[in-house]
Amino acid sequence: MATHIIDFLILGDNFGTKEMRNIWSEESRLKQHVAIEVALAKAEAKLGIIPKQAADQIAEKADATKLNIDEIANEVAKTKHSLMPTINAIEKQIGEAGQYIHYGVTTQDVVDTGTVLQLKEAFTIIERDSKLIANELKRLAKKYQYTPMVGRTHGMQALPTTFGFKLAVWLDEFVRHLTRLSEIKRRIFVGNINGAIGTYASFGELGNEVEKETLSILGLDQPNISWQSARDRFSEYASVVALISGTLGKIGNELYNLMRTEIGEIEEPFSNGKIGSTTMPHKRNPAAFEGLASLTAPILKSVALIHESMKVEHERDAMSWRAEWVALPEISIYLSAQLQIALNVLKGMRVNIERMRHNLDIQHGLLLSEKVMFELGKGLGKQHAHKLVYQSAMQAFEDNRPFAEQLLADPILQKELNEAELADWLNPINYIGLAPQKVEDVINYANASGLL
Repeated sequence: MATHIIDFLILGDNFGTKEMRNIWSEESRLKQHVAIEVALAKAEAKLGIIPKQAADQIAEKADATKLNIDEIANEVAKTKHSLMPTINAIEKQIGEAGQYIHYGVTTQDVVDTGTVLQLKEAFTIIERDSKLIANELKRLAKKYQYTPMVGRTHGMQALPTTFGFKLAVWLDEFVRHLTRLSEIKRRIFVGNINGAIGTYASFGELGNEVEKETLSILGLDQPNISWQSARDRFSEYASVVALISGTLGKIGNELYNLMRTEIGEIEEPFSNGKIGSTTMPHKRNPAAFEGLASLTAPILKSVALIHESMKVEHERDAMSWRAEWVALPEISIYLSAQLQIALNVLKGMRVNIERMRHNLDIQHGLLLSEKVMFELGKGLGKQHAHKLVYQSAMQAFEDNRPFAEQLLADPILQKELNEAELADWLNPINYIGLAPQKVEDVINYANASGLL
């Protein structure tokens, strides 16, 4: 019976994808451990450390899918050791040649390298889906490059912008995330095959060669020196996951707010039969946006746990190690859900252009107070103009009066204004600055990056 929300049949897909859960499953962990033992045997046979016949038998007969996990679990409970029962099970499976498995390595060599192999698979999914999201953001930014909407600061209307500009900001973030992912590969996909405290003592003078050959078979790079007590590789991975999740959570929260009934500029994908409430039939809730935003918090908490695991006692301990076993699968699985939710909502969300245009006018021109101030400032000076426009803006707000009327009622400003010119200043479409151009710049940069 599942006891973690990740594995719930009913709710699990809201917190992770089957694809990512499979990577971090117990079966996958066992598969990687067996693969490492086989690769080690092949490498040692090639270097003359163990008989080639034994290595051939290990490669032929070691099969993670035929191991009995329940039996291994029972032996773990008896031995109080996380890997020895697996080694015993492989030895039993192989027969006499099993005497040569796990030759010279320590538990952490196998577990750390296995974790890196799992991370490599997880990384492929994260990079793939991040590229898909970036491409979707690029498409949408171009589509809405000139679509005017309200820009908000401190939760309040500030100045006009375009929806494409908002999307381009997110696109630019994802290009940076893809850059980070590309840069950390060579530091993360590194195994550890160097013995009890990392000195290669059990392999003798062939230690470097054993490690290099074993990791080459597994498709991993060799470290400069053992990293059993240096956990920064996993922390760097976690840090990038945190940044990607932070962007996704922000996007989810922003779209959640833009979907509010009173704003109504965005609506998440809706399908017949989707229910918003058990008691209020009219509700069309932002469930996907909430799900997208909600997963950032648990990811950040688990990332902090991974960072704490960088504190290691002496050459090795299990206290910090076990924190990684908990947190690395969690952050990868949660992020897989965020990436899929984001991709789905970006592909299917409804953009209410008419409502965006409507919301530009709900303050009756106050949104363009900055434009009016700067135009008047050309003759009156900026500070003087700010004072006069501020007074008119506050009065118009209090009286719920059109801004243009209030400005023209000011005896000083009357001399500086004419109605036609003022109407042009108060048209929000005329004050979006370089928003469309910046969208184009970001799209061009994304295309030139070679990452999409």
